Amino acid sequence: MQPLNSKSLKKGTRVLSAADPALGRWIKTIGPLSFRPRPERFGSLSRAIISQQLSAAAARTIHGRYLDLFAPARQPTPARVLATRPRRLRSCGLSERKAFYLRELARAFDSGPLRRRRFAQMNDEEIIETLIPLPGVGRWTAEMFLLFCLGRPDIFSPGDLALRAGIERVAGKPLSDGEVREKTAAWSPWRSIASLYLWKISHWEGEPIG
Repeated sequence: MQPLNSKSLKKGTRVLSAADPALGRWIKTIGPLSFRPRPERFGSLSRAIISQQLSAAAARTIHGRYLDLFAPARQPTPARVLATRPRRLRSCGLSERKAFYLRELARAFDSGPLRRRRFAQMNDEEIIETLIPLPGVGRWTAEMFLLFCLGRPDIFSPGDLALRAGIERVAGKPLSDGEVREKTAAWSPWRSIASLYLWKISHWEGEPIG
């Protein structure tokens, strides 16, 4: 499955705008997206774990401090994380549980089930089913990995509160779970692009676009 690139990003944006005029008006106002998948798999999953149940600003701060623990390269490889004491991991603002999750993730990449896993040959659900048995990795974390690391084009995470806020802002009203599923199904196979716009829409400070 081909990851998102500049060409498919433009194509998907055009398709979404034509398929959903309400979303299309927001897309026109926000403008073109800039997106590049983060290829480092351990780093991407680590960042997703760190970001769980945090605001975007808090997640950026703690993730930055976490990277600083591995200065000057700021590259926390599985081996380096395993060599770092949990207390030192917690010093950057991580909870005890998240520090444990990161070490378990490092173990999975260093000598466990993710060491030689070829994600490019797997579909989205196969990857999710591979990841969620790991401590601290739920469906949301796996979906963020699919989108931001592998660049999969058709990812929407219904459990993401910001995405929910964004889609309701586009609709101009609260939506039931069924209505969210119905609306996002119409965006397939470009739901990842819709998600990227919805995150921006959820934080839009201007007037709502009708």
